[in-house]
Amino acid sequence: MNRVLIITYYWPPSGGAGVQRWLKFSKYLPQFGWEPVILTVDPEFASYPAIDHSLEKEIPRGINVYRTKATDWFRIYGKSKVPSAGFAKNSDDTIKGKISRFIRGNFFIPDPRRGWNKFAFKKACEIIEKEEIRHIITTSPPHSTQLIGLKLKKKFPSIKWIADLRDPWTDIYYYSKFYPSLFSRKLDLYYERSVLEKSDEIITVGKTLKNSFLQEHNIDENKITVITNGFDESDFEAETSIRPGKLIITYVGTISESYPVTGLIGALKDLYEKKIDFTLRITGDLSQNIKNLITSEIPASSVEFTPYLEHSLAVKSIMDSSVVILIIPDHKSNKGILTGKLFEYLASGVPVLCLGPADGDAAEIIDNCKAGITIGYYESDKISDFIINISRYSAFIDKNAINDFSRFNLTKKVASVLG
Repeated sequence: MNRVLIITYYWPPSGGAGVQRWLKFSKYLPQFGWEPVILTVDPEFASYPAIDHSLEKEIPRGINVYRTKATDWFRIYGKSKVPSAGFAKNSDDTIKGKISRFIRGNFFIPDPRRGWNKFAFKKACEIIEKEEIRHIITTSPPHSTQLIGLKLKKKFPSIKWIADLRDPWTDIYYYSKFYPSLFSRKLDLYYERSVLEKSDEIITVGKTLKNSFLQEHNIDENKITVITNGFDESDFEAETSIRPGKLIITYVGTISESYPVTGLIGALKDLYEKKIDFTLRITGDLSQNIKNLITSEIPASSVEFTPYLEHSLAVKSIMDSSVVILIIPDHKSNKGILTGKLFEYLASGVPVLCLGPADGDAAEIIDNCKAGITIGYYESDKISDFIINISRYSAFIDKNAINDFSRFNLTKKVASVLG
């Protein structure tokens, strides 16, 4: 069986979609003739936005996992400042907060987690030589992980290097929050271009992100393969327990300042005024400003806020819902944003209400799967109408189309890229 070295900063006990992507691929790769070998950071030296010890139970039995120390540059901010997805908790607009982000964007390029790189590179060299590795995968964010692959490719030219980019790099929607100087932007762009041009294969999570890389860099279209995030069927075997006559409206994940919510709040306010019994459940990180906005318009009895849940409980929360909400950040690159939770929403069979661009990647997938609807951010009337008539949508969901996004089927594509 061929071995592939997977270099990933995020691995259990870290939580989140970035962890699950390669944790699940590692679970199924042996069925396609590939033995995964994992190189990651020691949790004692890591900076994780979320912890989920339940994911440790999903690490495939017998898999080799190597962990190294790292320099934790986030200590200059304090552990409370470790950024979550979309910087939901890092919207500090005080002078201190802005200076902190400026330091992050101009002195730690591409990101502070590059403090892991020298340790990871040294260990990767040992693993490659000891285990006769001929294929490596680097996955990001953090994009600093890609620089490990860049350095390994220079030292081992014959190795096949696959760069997996789950998010945009210099085009990420919160990039400007770091106040990067012209020099910093150029250096970051140089790193991005070097990775894309010198890797042997590139994997992205959506076609818009693929097209963005093709437009901005001189790379062959055939070099990039789209492999979306997905869902593991074994995670969705629990029974649902929706309360009869009660509308359960669920959002799982981050809500930062760049997520427009006023249209949704207006729709929910309309439901309340029409005396429709509902509960809005928000599980995950959200800014205090957004929380205040919601509670100022919707009675406390109709809203439940829950911090980050371990993955199995988050899945149960989704399955126990009447409708699940996906909000795409309002940004010029929002057409290409494909969050990991979308695919778990699809797997649940619960109708999806997506707020975002009607011509985006997420909207196309939802439409192809007949899994729900995409509505503009501020179209409160359409949002409330969809929720009121939610029962009519469940019967039309295309389970065969959704199955294309199972982790098993997606791992087939990973194996084909490995060659």
